[in-house]
Amino acid sequence: MDSITQIVLGAACGEIALGKKIGNKAILFGAIGGTIPDLDVLIGSLYYSNEIDSLAFHRGFMHSIIFAILGAFIFGFISSKAYDYGPKRKGTTNLKDWIWLFFLSIFTHPILDSFTPYGTQLFLPFSGYRVAFNNIAVADPLYTLPFLLCMIIAMFFNRKNPTRRRWTKAGLYLSSAYMIFTIGNKIYVNQTFKKSFQKANINYSKFSAQPTILNNVLWYAVAETDKNYTMAFYSIFDNNTRPTNFINIPKNHTLVDVNHPDIRTLRWFSNEFYTLSSLNNNQVIYKDLRYPLLDQKDSTSSLFSFKLIKEGKRWNTKSLSEERFKDSNMNKLSKELFYRAFRDF
Repeated sequence: MDSITQIVLGAACGEIALGKKIGNKAILFGAIGGTIPDLDVLIGSLYYSNEIDSLAFHRGFMHSIIFAILGAFIFGFISSKAYDYGPKRKGTTNLKDWIWLFFLSIFTHPILDSFTPYGTQLFLPFSGYRVAFNNIAVADPLYTLPFLLCMIIAMFFNRKNPTRRRWTKAGLYLSSAYMIFTIGNKIYVNQTFKKSFQKANINYSKFSAQPTILNNVLWYAVAETDKNYTMAFYSIFDNNTRPTNFINIPKNHTLVDVNHPDIRTLRWFSNEFYTLSSLNNNQVIYKDLRYPLLDQKDSTSSLFSFKLIKEGKRWNTKSLSEERFKDSNMNKLSKELFYRAFRDF
């Protein structure tokens, strides 16, 4: 999920592990631990010159269970030695405390990411399978803000005051309850989309449904048929019991060699939900269809798109998302998505 959410969850883990001993410093160290896995974005950009390699590296090994275990010992040992220094701090904590703090804060990061559509390679290096339950958006204020408020309130109480722990637990309980709600919502919406595709006589080989950004009300689904991808939107507040408007997008998988190793990496990243389109200057656009269209009436307004660039024998990419968000019309369209979500509330 987004960085703020991971910081809040990591902070709560720090408080649970060491809050009684070192107070708000435990929250700080937990927040740092909750951020560590996402440093793979920085490492990938520094280590790889090819954007496809960097893309595949994110939410890879540094988001795995093995890394959480190794990282807990490494960062726990370093923090223990750095903190347990001087007459005032000597003996206030032990190595086990710090290992537990960093294990909780690092391990919960990829677990939380696994509920989003992006996917997380939890089982590296043994398996490259990406766990993606698709029940919550990569950023959802209803998950984050109550949790954040509880943690802020907890910080104002003395570390030995039991009320501090109660507020931390309240944040964990509220966020967990909301997560359970999104899972139930996902099950309901999946059935709704399946019934709508069946009613419209759309025979698909597979489909994926996920919430649109910043909410769990407006959902988006894409289904793969023989020739096209069929998309639909559905708000749980809609007057209709199921979506009735469908968008068909041709696959166009013949525009490039889709068996090229770099294109295969993109296909894996998109879970095979992708389409290609050609620009006037013969450039090819790769569109990840796991994410919703910004404009439901425009099949070219894919949120997650890349311009494919040939560099020798390899393909590279340039993201089109930033260009779209700079466009005032696209900003307007993104606002319309939120209106669409809540208009029948």
